[in-house]
Amino acid sequence: MNTKNLLLSAGAVAFLAACGSMGGLGGGASFPSADQAVASSWENIPAGWEKRLVQDDTQKTCSAARDKPNKADTERVEKMNAAMPVVYPASGKLVGDWKKGEAIAQSGYGLRVGDNNPNRETGGNCYACHQMDKKELSFGTLGPGLNQYGKLRGNSEAIVKYTYDKIYNAQAFSACSNMPRFGHNGILKPEQIADLVGLLMDPASPVNQ
Repeated sequence: MNTKNLLLSAGAVAFLAACGSMGGLGGGASFPSADQAVASSWENIPAGWEKRLVQDDTQKTCSAARDKPNKADTERVEKMNAAMPVVYPASGKLVGDWKKGEAIAQSGYGLRVGDNNPNRETGGNCYACHQMDKKELSFGTLGPGLNQYGKLRGNSEAIVKYTYDKIYNAQAFSACSNMPRFGHNGILKPEQIADLVGLLMDPASPVNQ
């Protein structure tokens, strides 16, 4: 950076600092606090959604650690979430319909302002973070690739249960995971989670081709 640009940058920082000390660019007005700004942005949302602003112990711990907890907090978060109840489908069947699971994985519907159709189920939006079907051209890389998931791991009872439980509450296995706690937070129903297990485990699923 040349001297001219360096002086301009320093001047800009000094100006913003002065504005902040004066209570805003207008001199008399003051900016709202972070909490006030967040609260005001939720003034016209559907009833009950304000609960999303309240963090549980897991979320508070992960936020404070910027998703990189120390060893003690990692163990505490995983132990705490592992002790939380897991709800399974009433049928007792943990491997559902992979075709329904594929639709859930592709769908990003739900949990946004305006997504309030009671006749439409929330999706998992799995492709936003994972590669699953090798023929899929659009997928995220935030999470590990899941192509060949069942083919590589087999379909033992232990693997099936682990897969269901991991989708239900990932924090029980990996503290501060980026993966949503789909079942614990009521994002997906138990039957939907079973259908996602089917997508990952069923030999006929595109994931395992």
